[in-house]
Amino acid sequence: MADSETPRTPPMLLPDAIHHAIQPGAAVLRLETTRSREGPLDGAWWPRTHDIEAELPALISALTEYLGPITRVGVDAAAWNALPTRLVVDGQVVHLDSDPVGDDTVLITRGHNDHFALLVVPPDTAADAAREAMARAVRADNITQAAQILIATTPDPTDTSPGPAATSS
Repeated sequence: MADSETPRTPPMLLPDAIHHAIQPGAAVLRLETTRSREGPLDGAWWPRTHDIEAELPALISALTEYLGPITRVGVDAAAWNALPTRLVVDGQVVHLDSDPVGDDTVLITRGHNDHFALLVVPPDTAADAAREAMARAVRADNITQAAQILIATTPDPTDTSPGPAATSS
């Protein structure tokens, strides 16, 4: 079978089993690709667990590759099992701040004052909802806050309808 005939996952989509295959400590991350940074979010992160010491190093390593050295991370301490005051990631000290940003956002600081806000998709989110939330967060025209994106993309557990029905023309 030639490479052109090999079935491929559509670009920019995570396979359904991604969250089960990804072990704690691997970053599932999407970043906005525009230079404008006008919206409320610059990207999205889907950690595997609520263990920040296991999850954050991979995020910091991935972000450092694209943004340069990360000096601080602001998170809501209530969303994580424990929150150290600093971590050493790839030989660099990264300070962790307990900010009341909400458990749906993480604030990344590059240098002294260059901040990036990432949507945090909860670890137990279903793959379809996580993909949708991450895609919405990185849209260049997004003006929706993180909490509203998560609400809009989380299925209603009381909704028992089978979803849109297929129709034929």
